[in-house]
Amino acid sequence: QVQLVESGGGLVQPGGSLRLSCTASGFTFSTYAMSWYRQAPGKERELVAAINQAFITNYADSVKGRFTISRDNVQNTVYLQMNNLKPEDTAVYYCRAFVFRSYWGQGTQVTVSS
Repeated sequence: QVQLVESGGGLVQPGGSLRLSCTASGFTFSTYAMSWYRQAPGKERELVAAINQAFITNYADSVKGRFTISRDNVQNTVYLQMNNLKPEDTAVYYCRAFVFRSYWGQGTQVTVSS
């Protein structure tokens, strides 16, 4: 079965950095696009970044130039490097894979606060 396990969240001051990881299992990782979403309290879940099988990436306008998505097809892991974090980046971050249907990780909390 498909499993996605995120890690790397935490508390960071504005301007700081974090790297999130999502390790996948149960499917042929290299042949599927992967994405990161986030959900802040009281808001809908939104797409943050995505990377396809050809390593082509796209980003939400709010994170362009600050966040970088990457993938390691040997480790079956997708990463989200987040730099210059802002308080408005505070949210639960989720990894997503679409393997005939959507699969989500358990989420990891990112809190940006002084």
